[in-house]
Amino acid sequence: MADPDDGGGFHGPSLAEFFPEIVLFEGTPFALNRIMLIRLLVATVLIVWLVVATRRMRVIPTRGQVVTEFLLGFVRDNIIIQALGEKDGRRFMVPLMTMFFLILGLNLTGIVPFLNIAGTSVIGTPLVLSLVAYVIFIYAGIRKHGGLKYFKSQLFPPGVPWPLYVLMTPIELLSIFILRPVTLTLRLLMNMVAGHLLLVLCFAATHFFFVTVLFADGNLLGLLGIGTLAFGAIFTLFELLVAVLQAYVFTFLAAVYIQLSLSDEH
Repeated sequence: MADPDDGGGFHGPSLAEFFPEIVLFEGTPFALNRIMLIRLLVATVLIVWLVVATRRMRVIPTRGQVVTEFLLGFVRDNIIIQALGEKDGRRFMVPLMTMFFLILGLNLTGIVPFLNIAGTSVIGTPLVLSLVAYVIFIYAGIRKHGGLKYFKSQLFPPGVPWPLYVLMTPIELLSIFILRPVTLTLRLLMNMVAGHLLLVLCFAATHFFFVTVLFADGNLLGLLGIGTLAFGAIFTLFELLVAVLQAYVFTFLAAVYIQLSLSDEH
């Protein structure tokens, strides 16, 4: 954006966007910045929505009930049960359902006016959610097969000639127990960071062209702001799609990892 102290020059977005100043309880262990407040807001909205929407379910549903049932049914049928089947899907329904709607809500704040940044655009939340998925799929495997048998089946795939285990076992260790949580974290984080920076760039450029170039300087080059505004609108719609897609992908992969841990053969 334009900076009056810098002659009205344009400044694009930077990583400082993701480290906002403390706004509440500064100097205490409970210090909160804008992103933390967004996370608390999303969690509160989700809890209130689910409590209100499910408190008085009717045989003939209201419009709100129809929307709620559609959303819950979509996640249940197209992500959880599709990946895990009916029996195992019901066992892990609660954590996976919570994971999807929390990620979706946090992602969508990136395009909500006055919030304008995704709660998943800082590594803390993606990392915690990835660790939750990590603990769940390891727990599921140990619970079904027993600890020794589970780790043996994961690190020493059956049907492989034993000399190849020298190569296969380190690869399996890296891919299953290290790369899975890392890739879950980075996939979600990087998509939200890139989307935020792109939107800020478009709308900061729009502000610069209209306010500084066109209105302040009277330069017709400021009409370029029409183009940056159009790109900003298009990328906002694209970011909406990305927000939904990333919630879907994260939850689906978590469910697939659970299914792989439960399967009899690696």
